[in-house]
Amino acid sequence: MAIIIACTLIIILANVWIVKQRYQAARRLPLPPGPPGRWLLGNTMPKSHVPFQFARWTEQYGPVFSLKQGHRISVIIGRHQAAVDIMEKEGANLADRPRSIAVQETLADGLGVLLQGSGERLRRLRSRVLHAGLQPKVAATYEPIQTRHAKNLVLDILNDPKNHQGHAMRYSASVVMSFTYGKTTPTSYTDPEVVAINKALARFGQAIQPGAYLVDAYPILRFFPGYLSQLKAWHKEELALYDRQLDAVRRQMREGTTSPSFARFMLEHQKQYQLEDKDLAYIAGAMFAAGSDTTASAITMMMMAASTHTDVQARVQEELDDVVGRARLPTFADHEMLPQVTAFMLESLRWRPVTLGGFAHRATKDIIWKNYLVPAGATVIGNHWAIANDPEVFPEPHRFNPQRWIDDAGRVRGDLRFFTFSFGRRVCPGQHVANRSVFINTALILWAFRLSENPAAKIDTLAYSDTANIHAAPFEICFAKRVDENVIRELCAPGK
Repeated sequence: MAIIIACTLIIILANVWIVKQRYQAARRLPLPPGPPGRWLLGNTMPKSHVPFQFARWTEQYGPVFSLKQGHRISVIIGRHQAAVDIMEKEGANLADRPRSIAVQETLADGLGVLLQGSGERLRRLRSRVLHAGLQPKVAATYEPIQTRHAKNLVLDILNDPKNHQGHAMRYSASVVMSFTYGKTTPTSYTDPEVVAINKALARFGQAIQPGAYLVDAYPILRFFPGYLSQLKAWHKEELALYDRQLDAVRRQMREGTTSPSFARFMLEHQKQYQLEDKDLAYIAGAMFAAGSDTTASAITMMMMAASTHTDVQARVQEELDDVVGRARLPTFADHEMLPQVTAFMLESLRWRPVTLGGFAHRATKDIIWKNYLVPAGATVIGNHWAIANDPEVFPEPHRFNPQRWIDDAGRVRGDLRFFTFSFGRRVCPGQHVANRSVFINTALILWAFRLSENPAAKIDTLAYSDTANIHAAPFEICFAKRVDENVIRELCAPGK
């Protein structure tokens, strides 16, 4: 017995020694290389268009580089394989978010889901509440809503082609309002509540940009009188807006007039999921804000890609003619038979990522990558723009080429992916709904119209807003009807 105990102790001590040696070895490893900084102050963050500067530093310093700002270390990933190795394989150690005094603690008063740190609250919100409302089986139930509003988008373009970007915004706002709050009436993008939510989202997009608020690098600034007063005022406006939306659902539930919705689901299960009223308001509000904004941008980028690549567009339309014809509309049931539509959608999401720079993660353990150290506590960012333009994975990355997503058998490849919806355990829970929206709009718009540039007003495909989720600058599209207008109107009419 004594021998067994002694052997056990030896094994335990040996394992402790090995772990200690590895830890010490890791701590001796250098950070990934990066641009030189100033003594004490470290690196200066770019003041604008951060993802593009990060992409240039990727070319200069390699697939993974580091920055220092005050006491903070940031590690930026700009290549596909490095993102797989670090963001995906080490996903459990990168599920946390760095502390965000400006946005999470002040603008959102700790209620935001996107920047919520790892722990029990995140697990409860993401794994239980959001998963219950957005998992694939539930997402499929939203298809009739998405189809109805996609047909409205086709009619909107038919009636007013110049305002195509506004129509994409109306589509996404209507769909997300429908399944978030159960609103059945068509939403206008100029509705006061939609305008207010998008104003809140624009504020968030500006505030979350790296370096936007020095308080995150130098926390002592939060004690300076008035420094964060604007963010606090914005929070009050935002919470009041979200509360009004949820109160409307409560009132309808009391009256027995409510439609099925995510908000109603949360209210019915509030005790089960241990949610406070403020949690309910913010989760529902964030779902609308994030889902509406990103989906509208993705649809707009798809139309931009079609307009500037008419030969590629024609290949998709040939498939639509072969599979669907021109006497009926494409539907979700056609998905498996429309690989070219799916490939076009996937390439547009890679070609112009809606979230150019990605959102920051925080390493909770030391991560070793190719003899470099990503230390515990470091901020880790997967730069979507640089990863999307990795020439080793996406040859000729600046070329719009949907065929890169098609295998030799003509099917959509299962071995290629782009991280449209982020990484690891922080992947966007709304991805299944979003993909369906972009697919059905790609199919319907390219079925109904041939898109092209106006030769006198060429499209600048790199003109975006400088925000976390990008928006294209206004641009013109020439929409030529591929199908008789009367047929389009009949098939897209309400109730069809």
